[in-house]
Amino acid sequence: MTYSNPRAHLAACAIAASAFLLTSCTSGSGEGEARSAPPSPSAPSASRTATGSSEKKLTEQVQAALASVHSGTMVEAGVERVGDGIHTEPNLSKGKTYRLNLVCSGSGSAKLTFVPASAGRASTVPCDQSVVQQRITMHKGVHIDVNGAKGSTGMIAWQIDTI
Repeated sequence: MTYSNPRAHLAACAIAASAFLLTSCTSGSGEGEARSAPPSPSAPSASRTATGSSEKKLTEQVQAALASVHSGTMVEAGVERVGDGIHTEPNLSKGKTYRLNLVCSGSGSAKLTFVPASAGRASTVPCDQSVVQQRITMHKGVHIDVNGAKGSTGMIAWQIDTI
């Protein structure tokens, strides 16, 4: 008889969904883009391929680091480029406490802030694959921002769990 851990299955699904969303959200629609010649389907540009494979590798690293600290029930998660940052207003229940886990891989750092500031404390997230954890106490709605410092590059993953 095989036993399957539901938390492990949920984490795997979250990682797969994050990768899918990252891929679908980063694909350009082509609107407003100037093109001098259509790209050759048999020869992708070296810089685009290098960037894509680098982002994929960094995404896998941050997702693996998040999976190692997962606890509680996942409420919301995602992966973004450090330059794009994270800007979310999660649907959290009033009177409950949550844990925000952040991991950045690349170079530089990012700044975590909350509105209102009483929901959590502002902190720096280094892009060195270390996990930054922050407790969120909900009394009313909260807006979470993570903005990359000037010149920072890489990928940042985040996950909100119930405590």
